[in-house]
Parts: sequence; structure tokens; C-alpha cells
Amino acid sequence: MDEKLLFVSEHLRDSQTFSALCARYGISRRTGYKWVDRYQAEGAAGLLERSRRPREHPDQVPADVCRAILELRGRGRTEIGPKKIQALLRERLGGAAVPCRTTIYKILKQAGRIVPRRARRRVPLAGRPLRDAHQPNALWSADFKGQFLTGDGQWCYPLTIMDHASRYLLACRGLASTRTQTARLVFEQVFREYGLPERLRTDNGVPFASLGRGGLSKLSVWWIRLGIVPERIAPGHPEQNGRHERMHRTLKRAVARPAAANAQAQQQRFNRFSRGYNTERPHEALSQRRPGDVYAPSTQPYPARLPELVYPSYMQTHKVCDSGVMYWRARRIYIGHVLAQEQVGLEQIDDTLWDVWFGPVRLGSFDERDTRLGDDYLTIKKCYPCS
Repeated sequence: MDEKLLFVSEHLRDSQTFSALCARYGISRRTGYKWVDRYQAEGAAGLLERSRRPREHPDQVPADVCRAILELRGRGRTEIGPKKIQALLRERLGGAAVPCRTTIYKILKQAGRIVPRRARRRVPLAGRPLRDAHQPNALWSADFKGQFLTGDGQWCYPLTIMDHASRYLLACRGLASTRTQTARLVFEQVFREYGLPERLRTDNGVPFASLGRGGLSKLSVWWIRLGIVPERIAPGHPEQNGRHERMHRTLKRAVARPAAANAQAQQQRFNRFSRGYNTERPHEALSQRRPGDVYAPSTQPYPARLPELVYPSYMQTHKVCDSGVMYWRARRIYIGHVLAQEQVGLEQIDDTLWDVWFGPVRLGSFDERDTRLGDDYLTIKKCYPCS
């Protein structure tokens, strides 16, 4: 304010040319004339800072349209989104201009009628493409059928395991939860009875996958240690495990409605269904043979001791600490708590670029020149699909 007053006073004294005066104060001639005109019209008050907000808003939505948007939004379970509100506005306003969906969303958000959802973290995509199987035990599939309440009010989570080629139902167990330890006990019993498969296909839910490196969970890490390659279908694509889903539809129709009185009675239903599905019910895809006539146990037995992973000679192997960190060349690389106390392999693919593997699963890669987080800390980049 003081600078403006000094500028105007010197101009009125006509001590030097207007251009030279503006240059001395570091302003343009246009700004100088603006200050002079405001001073002559309003006095010193005309030199006060003014709001730079536009006086007119050509894109501003009229108040009656805003009220209509909030009214059409509805309440509770009847709330509708911007797309439907826009369609209803066209009917109500006729030929008048209707705001775009983005503008409708902003109006609802400003009025507190929309709470932005937190972005959902998704399990990393599996790197390997899914492959079909034509021999028993080349591929098993596993899934949890939708949970339901038994007659005594307890939740039942049916865990099902099936051989892909023969459709043989290896297990159908009603569990009280989807906890890793509970599911692992079922898999141990199945492995001891039928041996080990080459691959095991699941969805991306608990306990088969996690948000960690490579989407691995404690259960899938155990499978890899046993020599089983885990496969995961793409999120939102249950048709990639269509044989298993078709079996679930038959299971639901046979035993889930109405539910049994308690967990023990429900398990008896599951057992009867498994026997009938495997030994009595012909299957069209098997040329009307029964799954039990086609399936044979695996020749790979369940080991008495969990074997260590063996990596190729061209890989460096390192052990992951309890904290989930691996130390490499005086650097720290975070691998993940799921792989604590496990051996991972490092494969050099360029002068400074390394791939990180856990068994057959590529966890990601890192560049030893990347020290943005500190001189001793390296970050694994997102995993990319295997070729």
C-alpha cells in the first residue's frame, strides 16, 4: 500500500516520465495507469487489494437445478448416482441445459451427500498364464463356497478341493472360518491321502492370496515349498475356474438349502454329497463316466519334512529376516513378512537390474542405482507378467 501511494504521489509531482517511473517501481505501464485511475476515482481506498474472483460464472449451475439434483439423490438405500440423476433431470427440465455427470457429482460432494470411497488395494496379478490340464493331479482347484448359517446360528465356510481333469472332489469340509491354519489342516489331510498336485488354482481371496509381493500368502508359500505351483484366476473372472464353480452350483442345490441343524450334521451332508458326486453321478464331460472311475492318486507323496527350495546356479540366494527385510551388498530390500525366514533368489538381468524370485514366482525387480529412499535402501518394483 505504501509503495502504491509513493508511486501515485511521484506521478502527480511529474518528477519524471511515466515509463521511467513504472520501470523504477518494477511494474508495467498498464498497472501504473490502473493505480492512478483508482486513486483519482476513490482516493487512497482505491489502492487497497481487491478480490480476483470472477464477477460472473458462466458455468455456474442455477440454484433451482442444484435443489433438484439434491432432491433426486434420495436418501439411504434409495440413493442414486450422477448418471441416473442426469437422466431424470432431462425428463424434468425438458429442453433446458442439464449439467454433466462430473458437475452433478461435485454438487453432491459439496453438499456432503457423497463420501468418496477409499481406493481398494488389490492383490497383484499372477504372472503366469493359466494352463489347462488333461491328466489327474496336473492341476487341482480350491475355493470357499459362500458361507451360510447352520440351524444353531453358527457360520459354515465350505472349503472344496477338486481335481481339474477328472472332476474328482477331493475334499468338502465345513469350516468355522477362512483362517490359514484351519485351511492348512484340510490341505494336509488331502495331501497325505491323495499325494501332491503339480499346480493348484484358486481365486484371490483369503487365505489363498494376500496384498504382499507376488500376491503370496502363508498358505501359498507352503505350497511352493512342497513343490506345488500356485495359480490365481484374474479378479472378477470366476469363469477361469468354471469347472469348480459348476460343482459349487450342484453342491449348493444339494446340501445348503435349508442348512443342517449344526456343523456336525452339515458335514455329514457334505460327506454324502462327496461320495455321490465321485462314485454315483455320471459326468457329461467324462463321457458319462464317474469321477471316481477316472481319478488316480498322485505319485508324488506328501513329504515327512518340508523341503528347502532349490534355485538355479546362476541365481544368488538370500534369506529374508523376521522383519521381512533382505540384506544384500550392505543394502536393505523389503521383501515382506509373508516370506520371513524363507530363501529368495536374485537373478541379474542387466548391469544394475535384478529380478527377485521365490521358487517359480517372480516377486518383482529392483535397480541397484535406485537410492531415492536412502543410500542403503532399495525398493522392489511392481511385478510384471512372466513370458
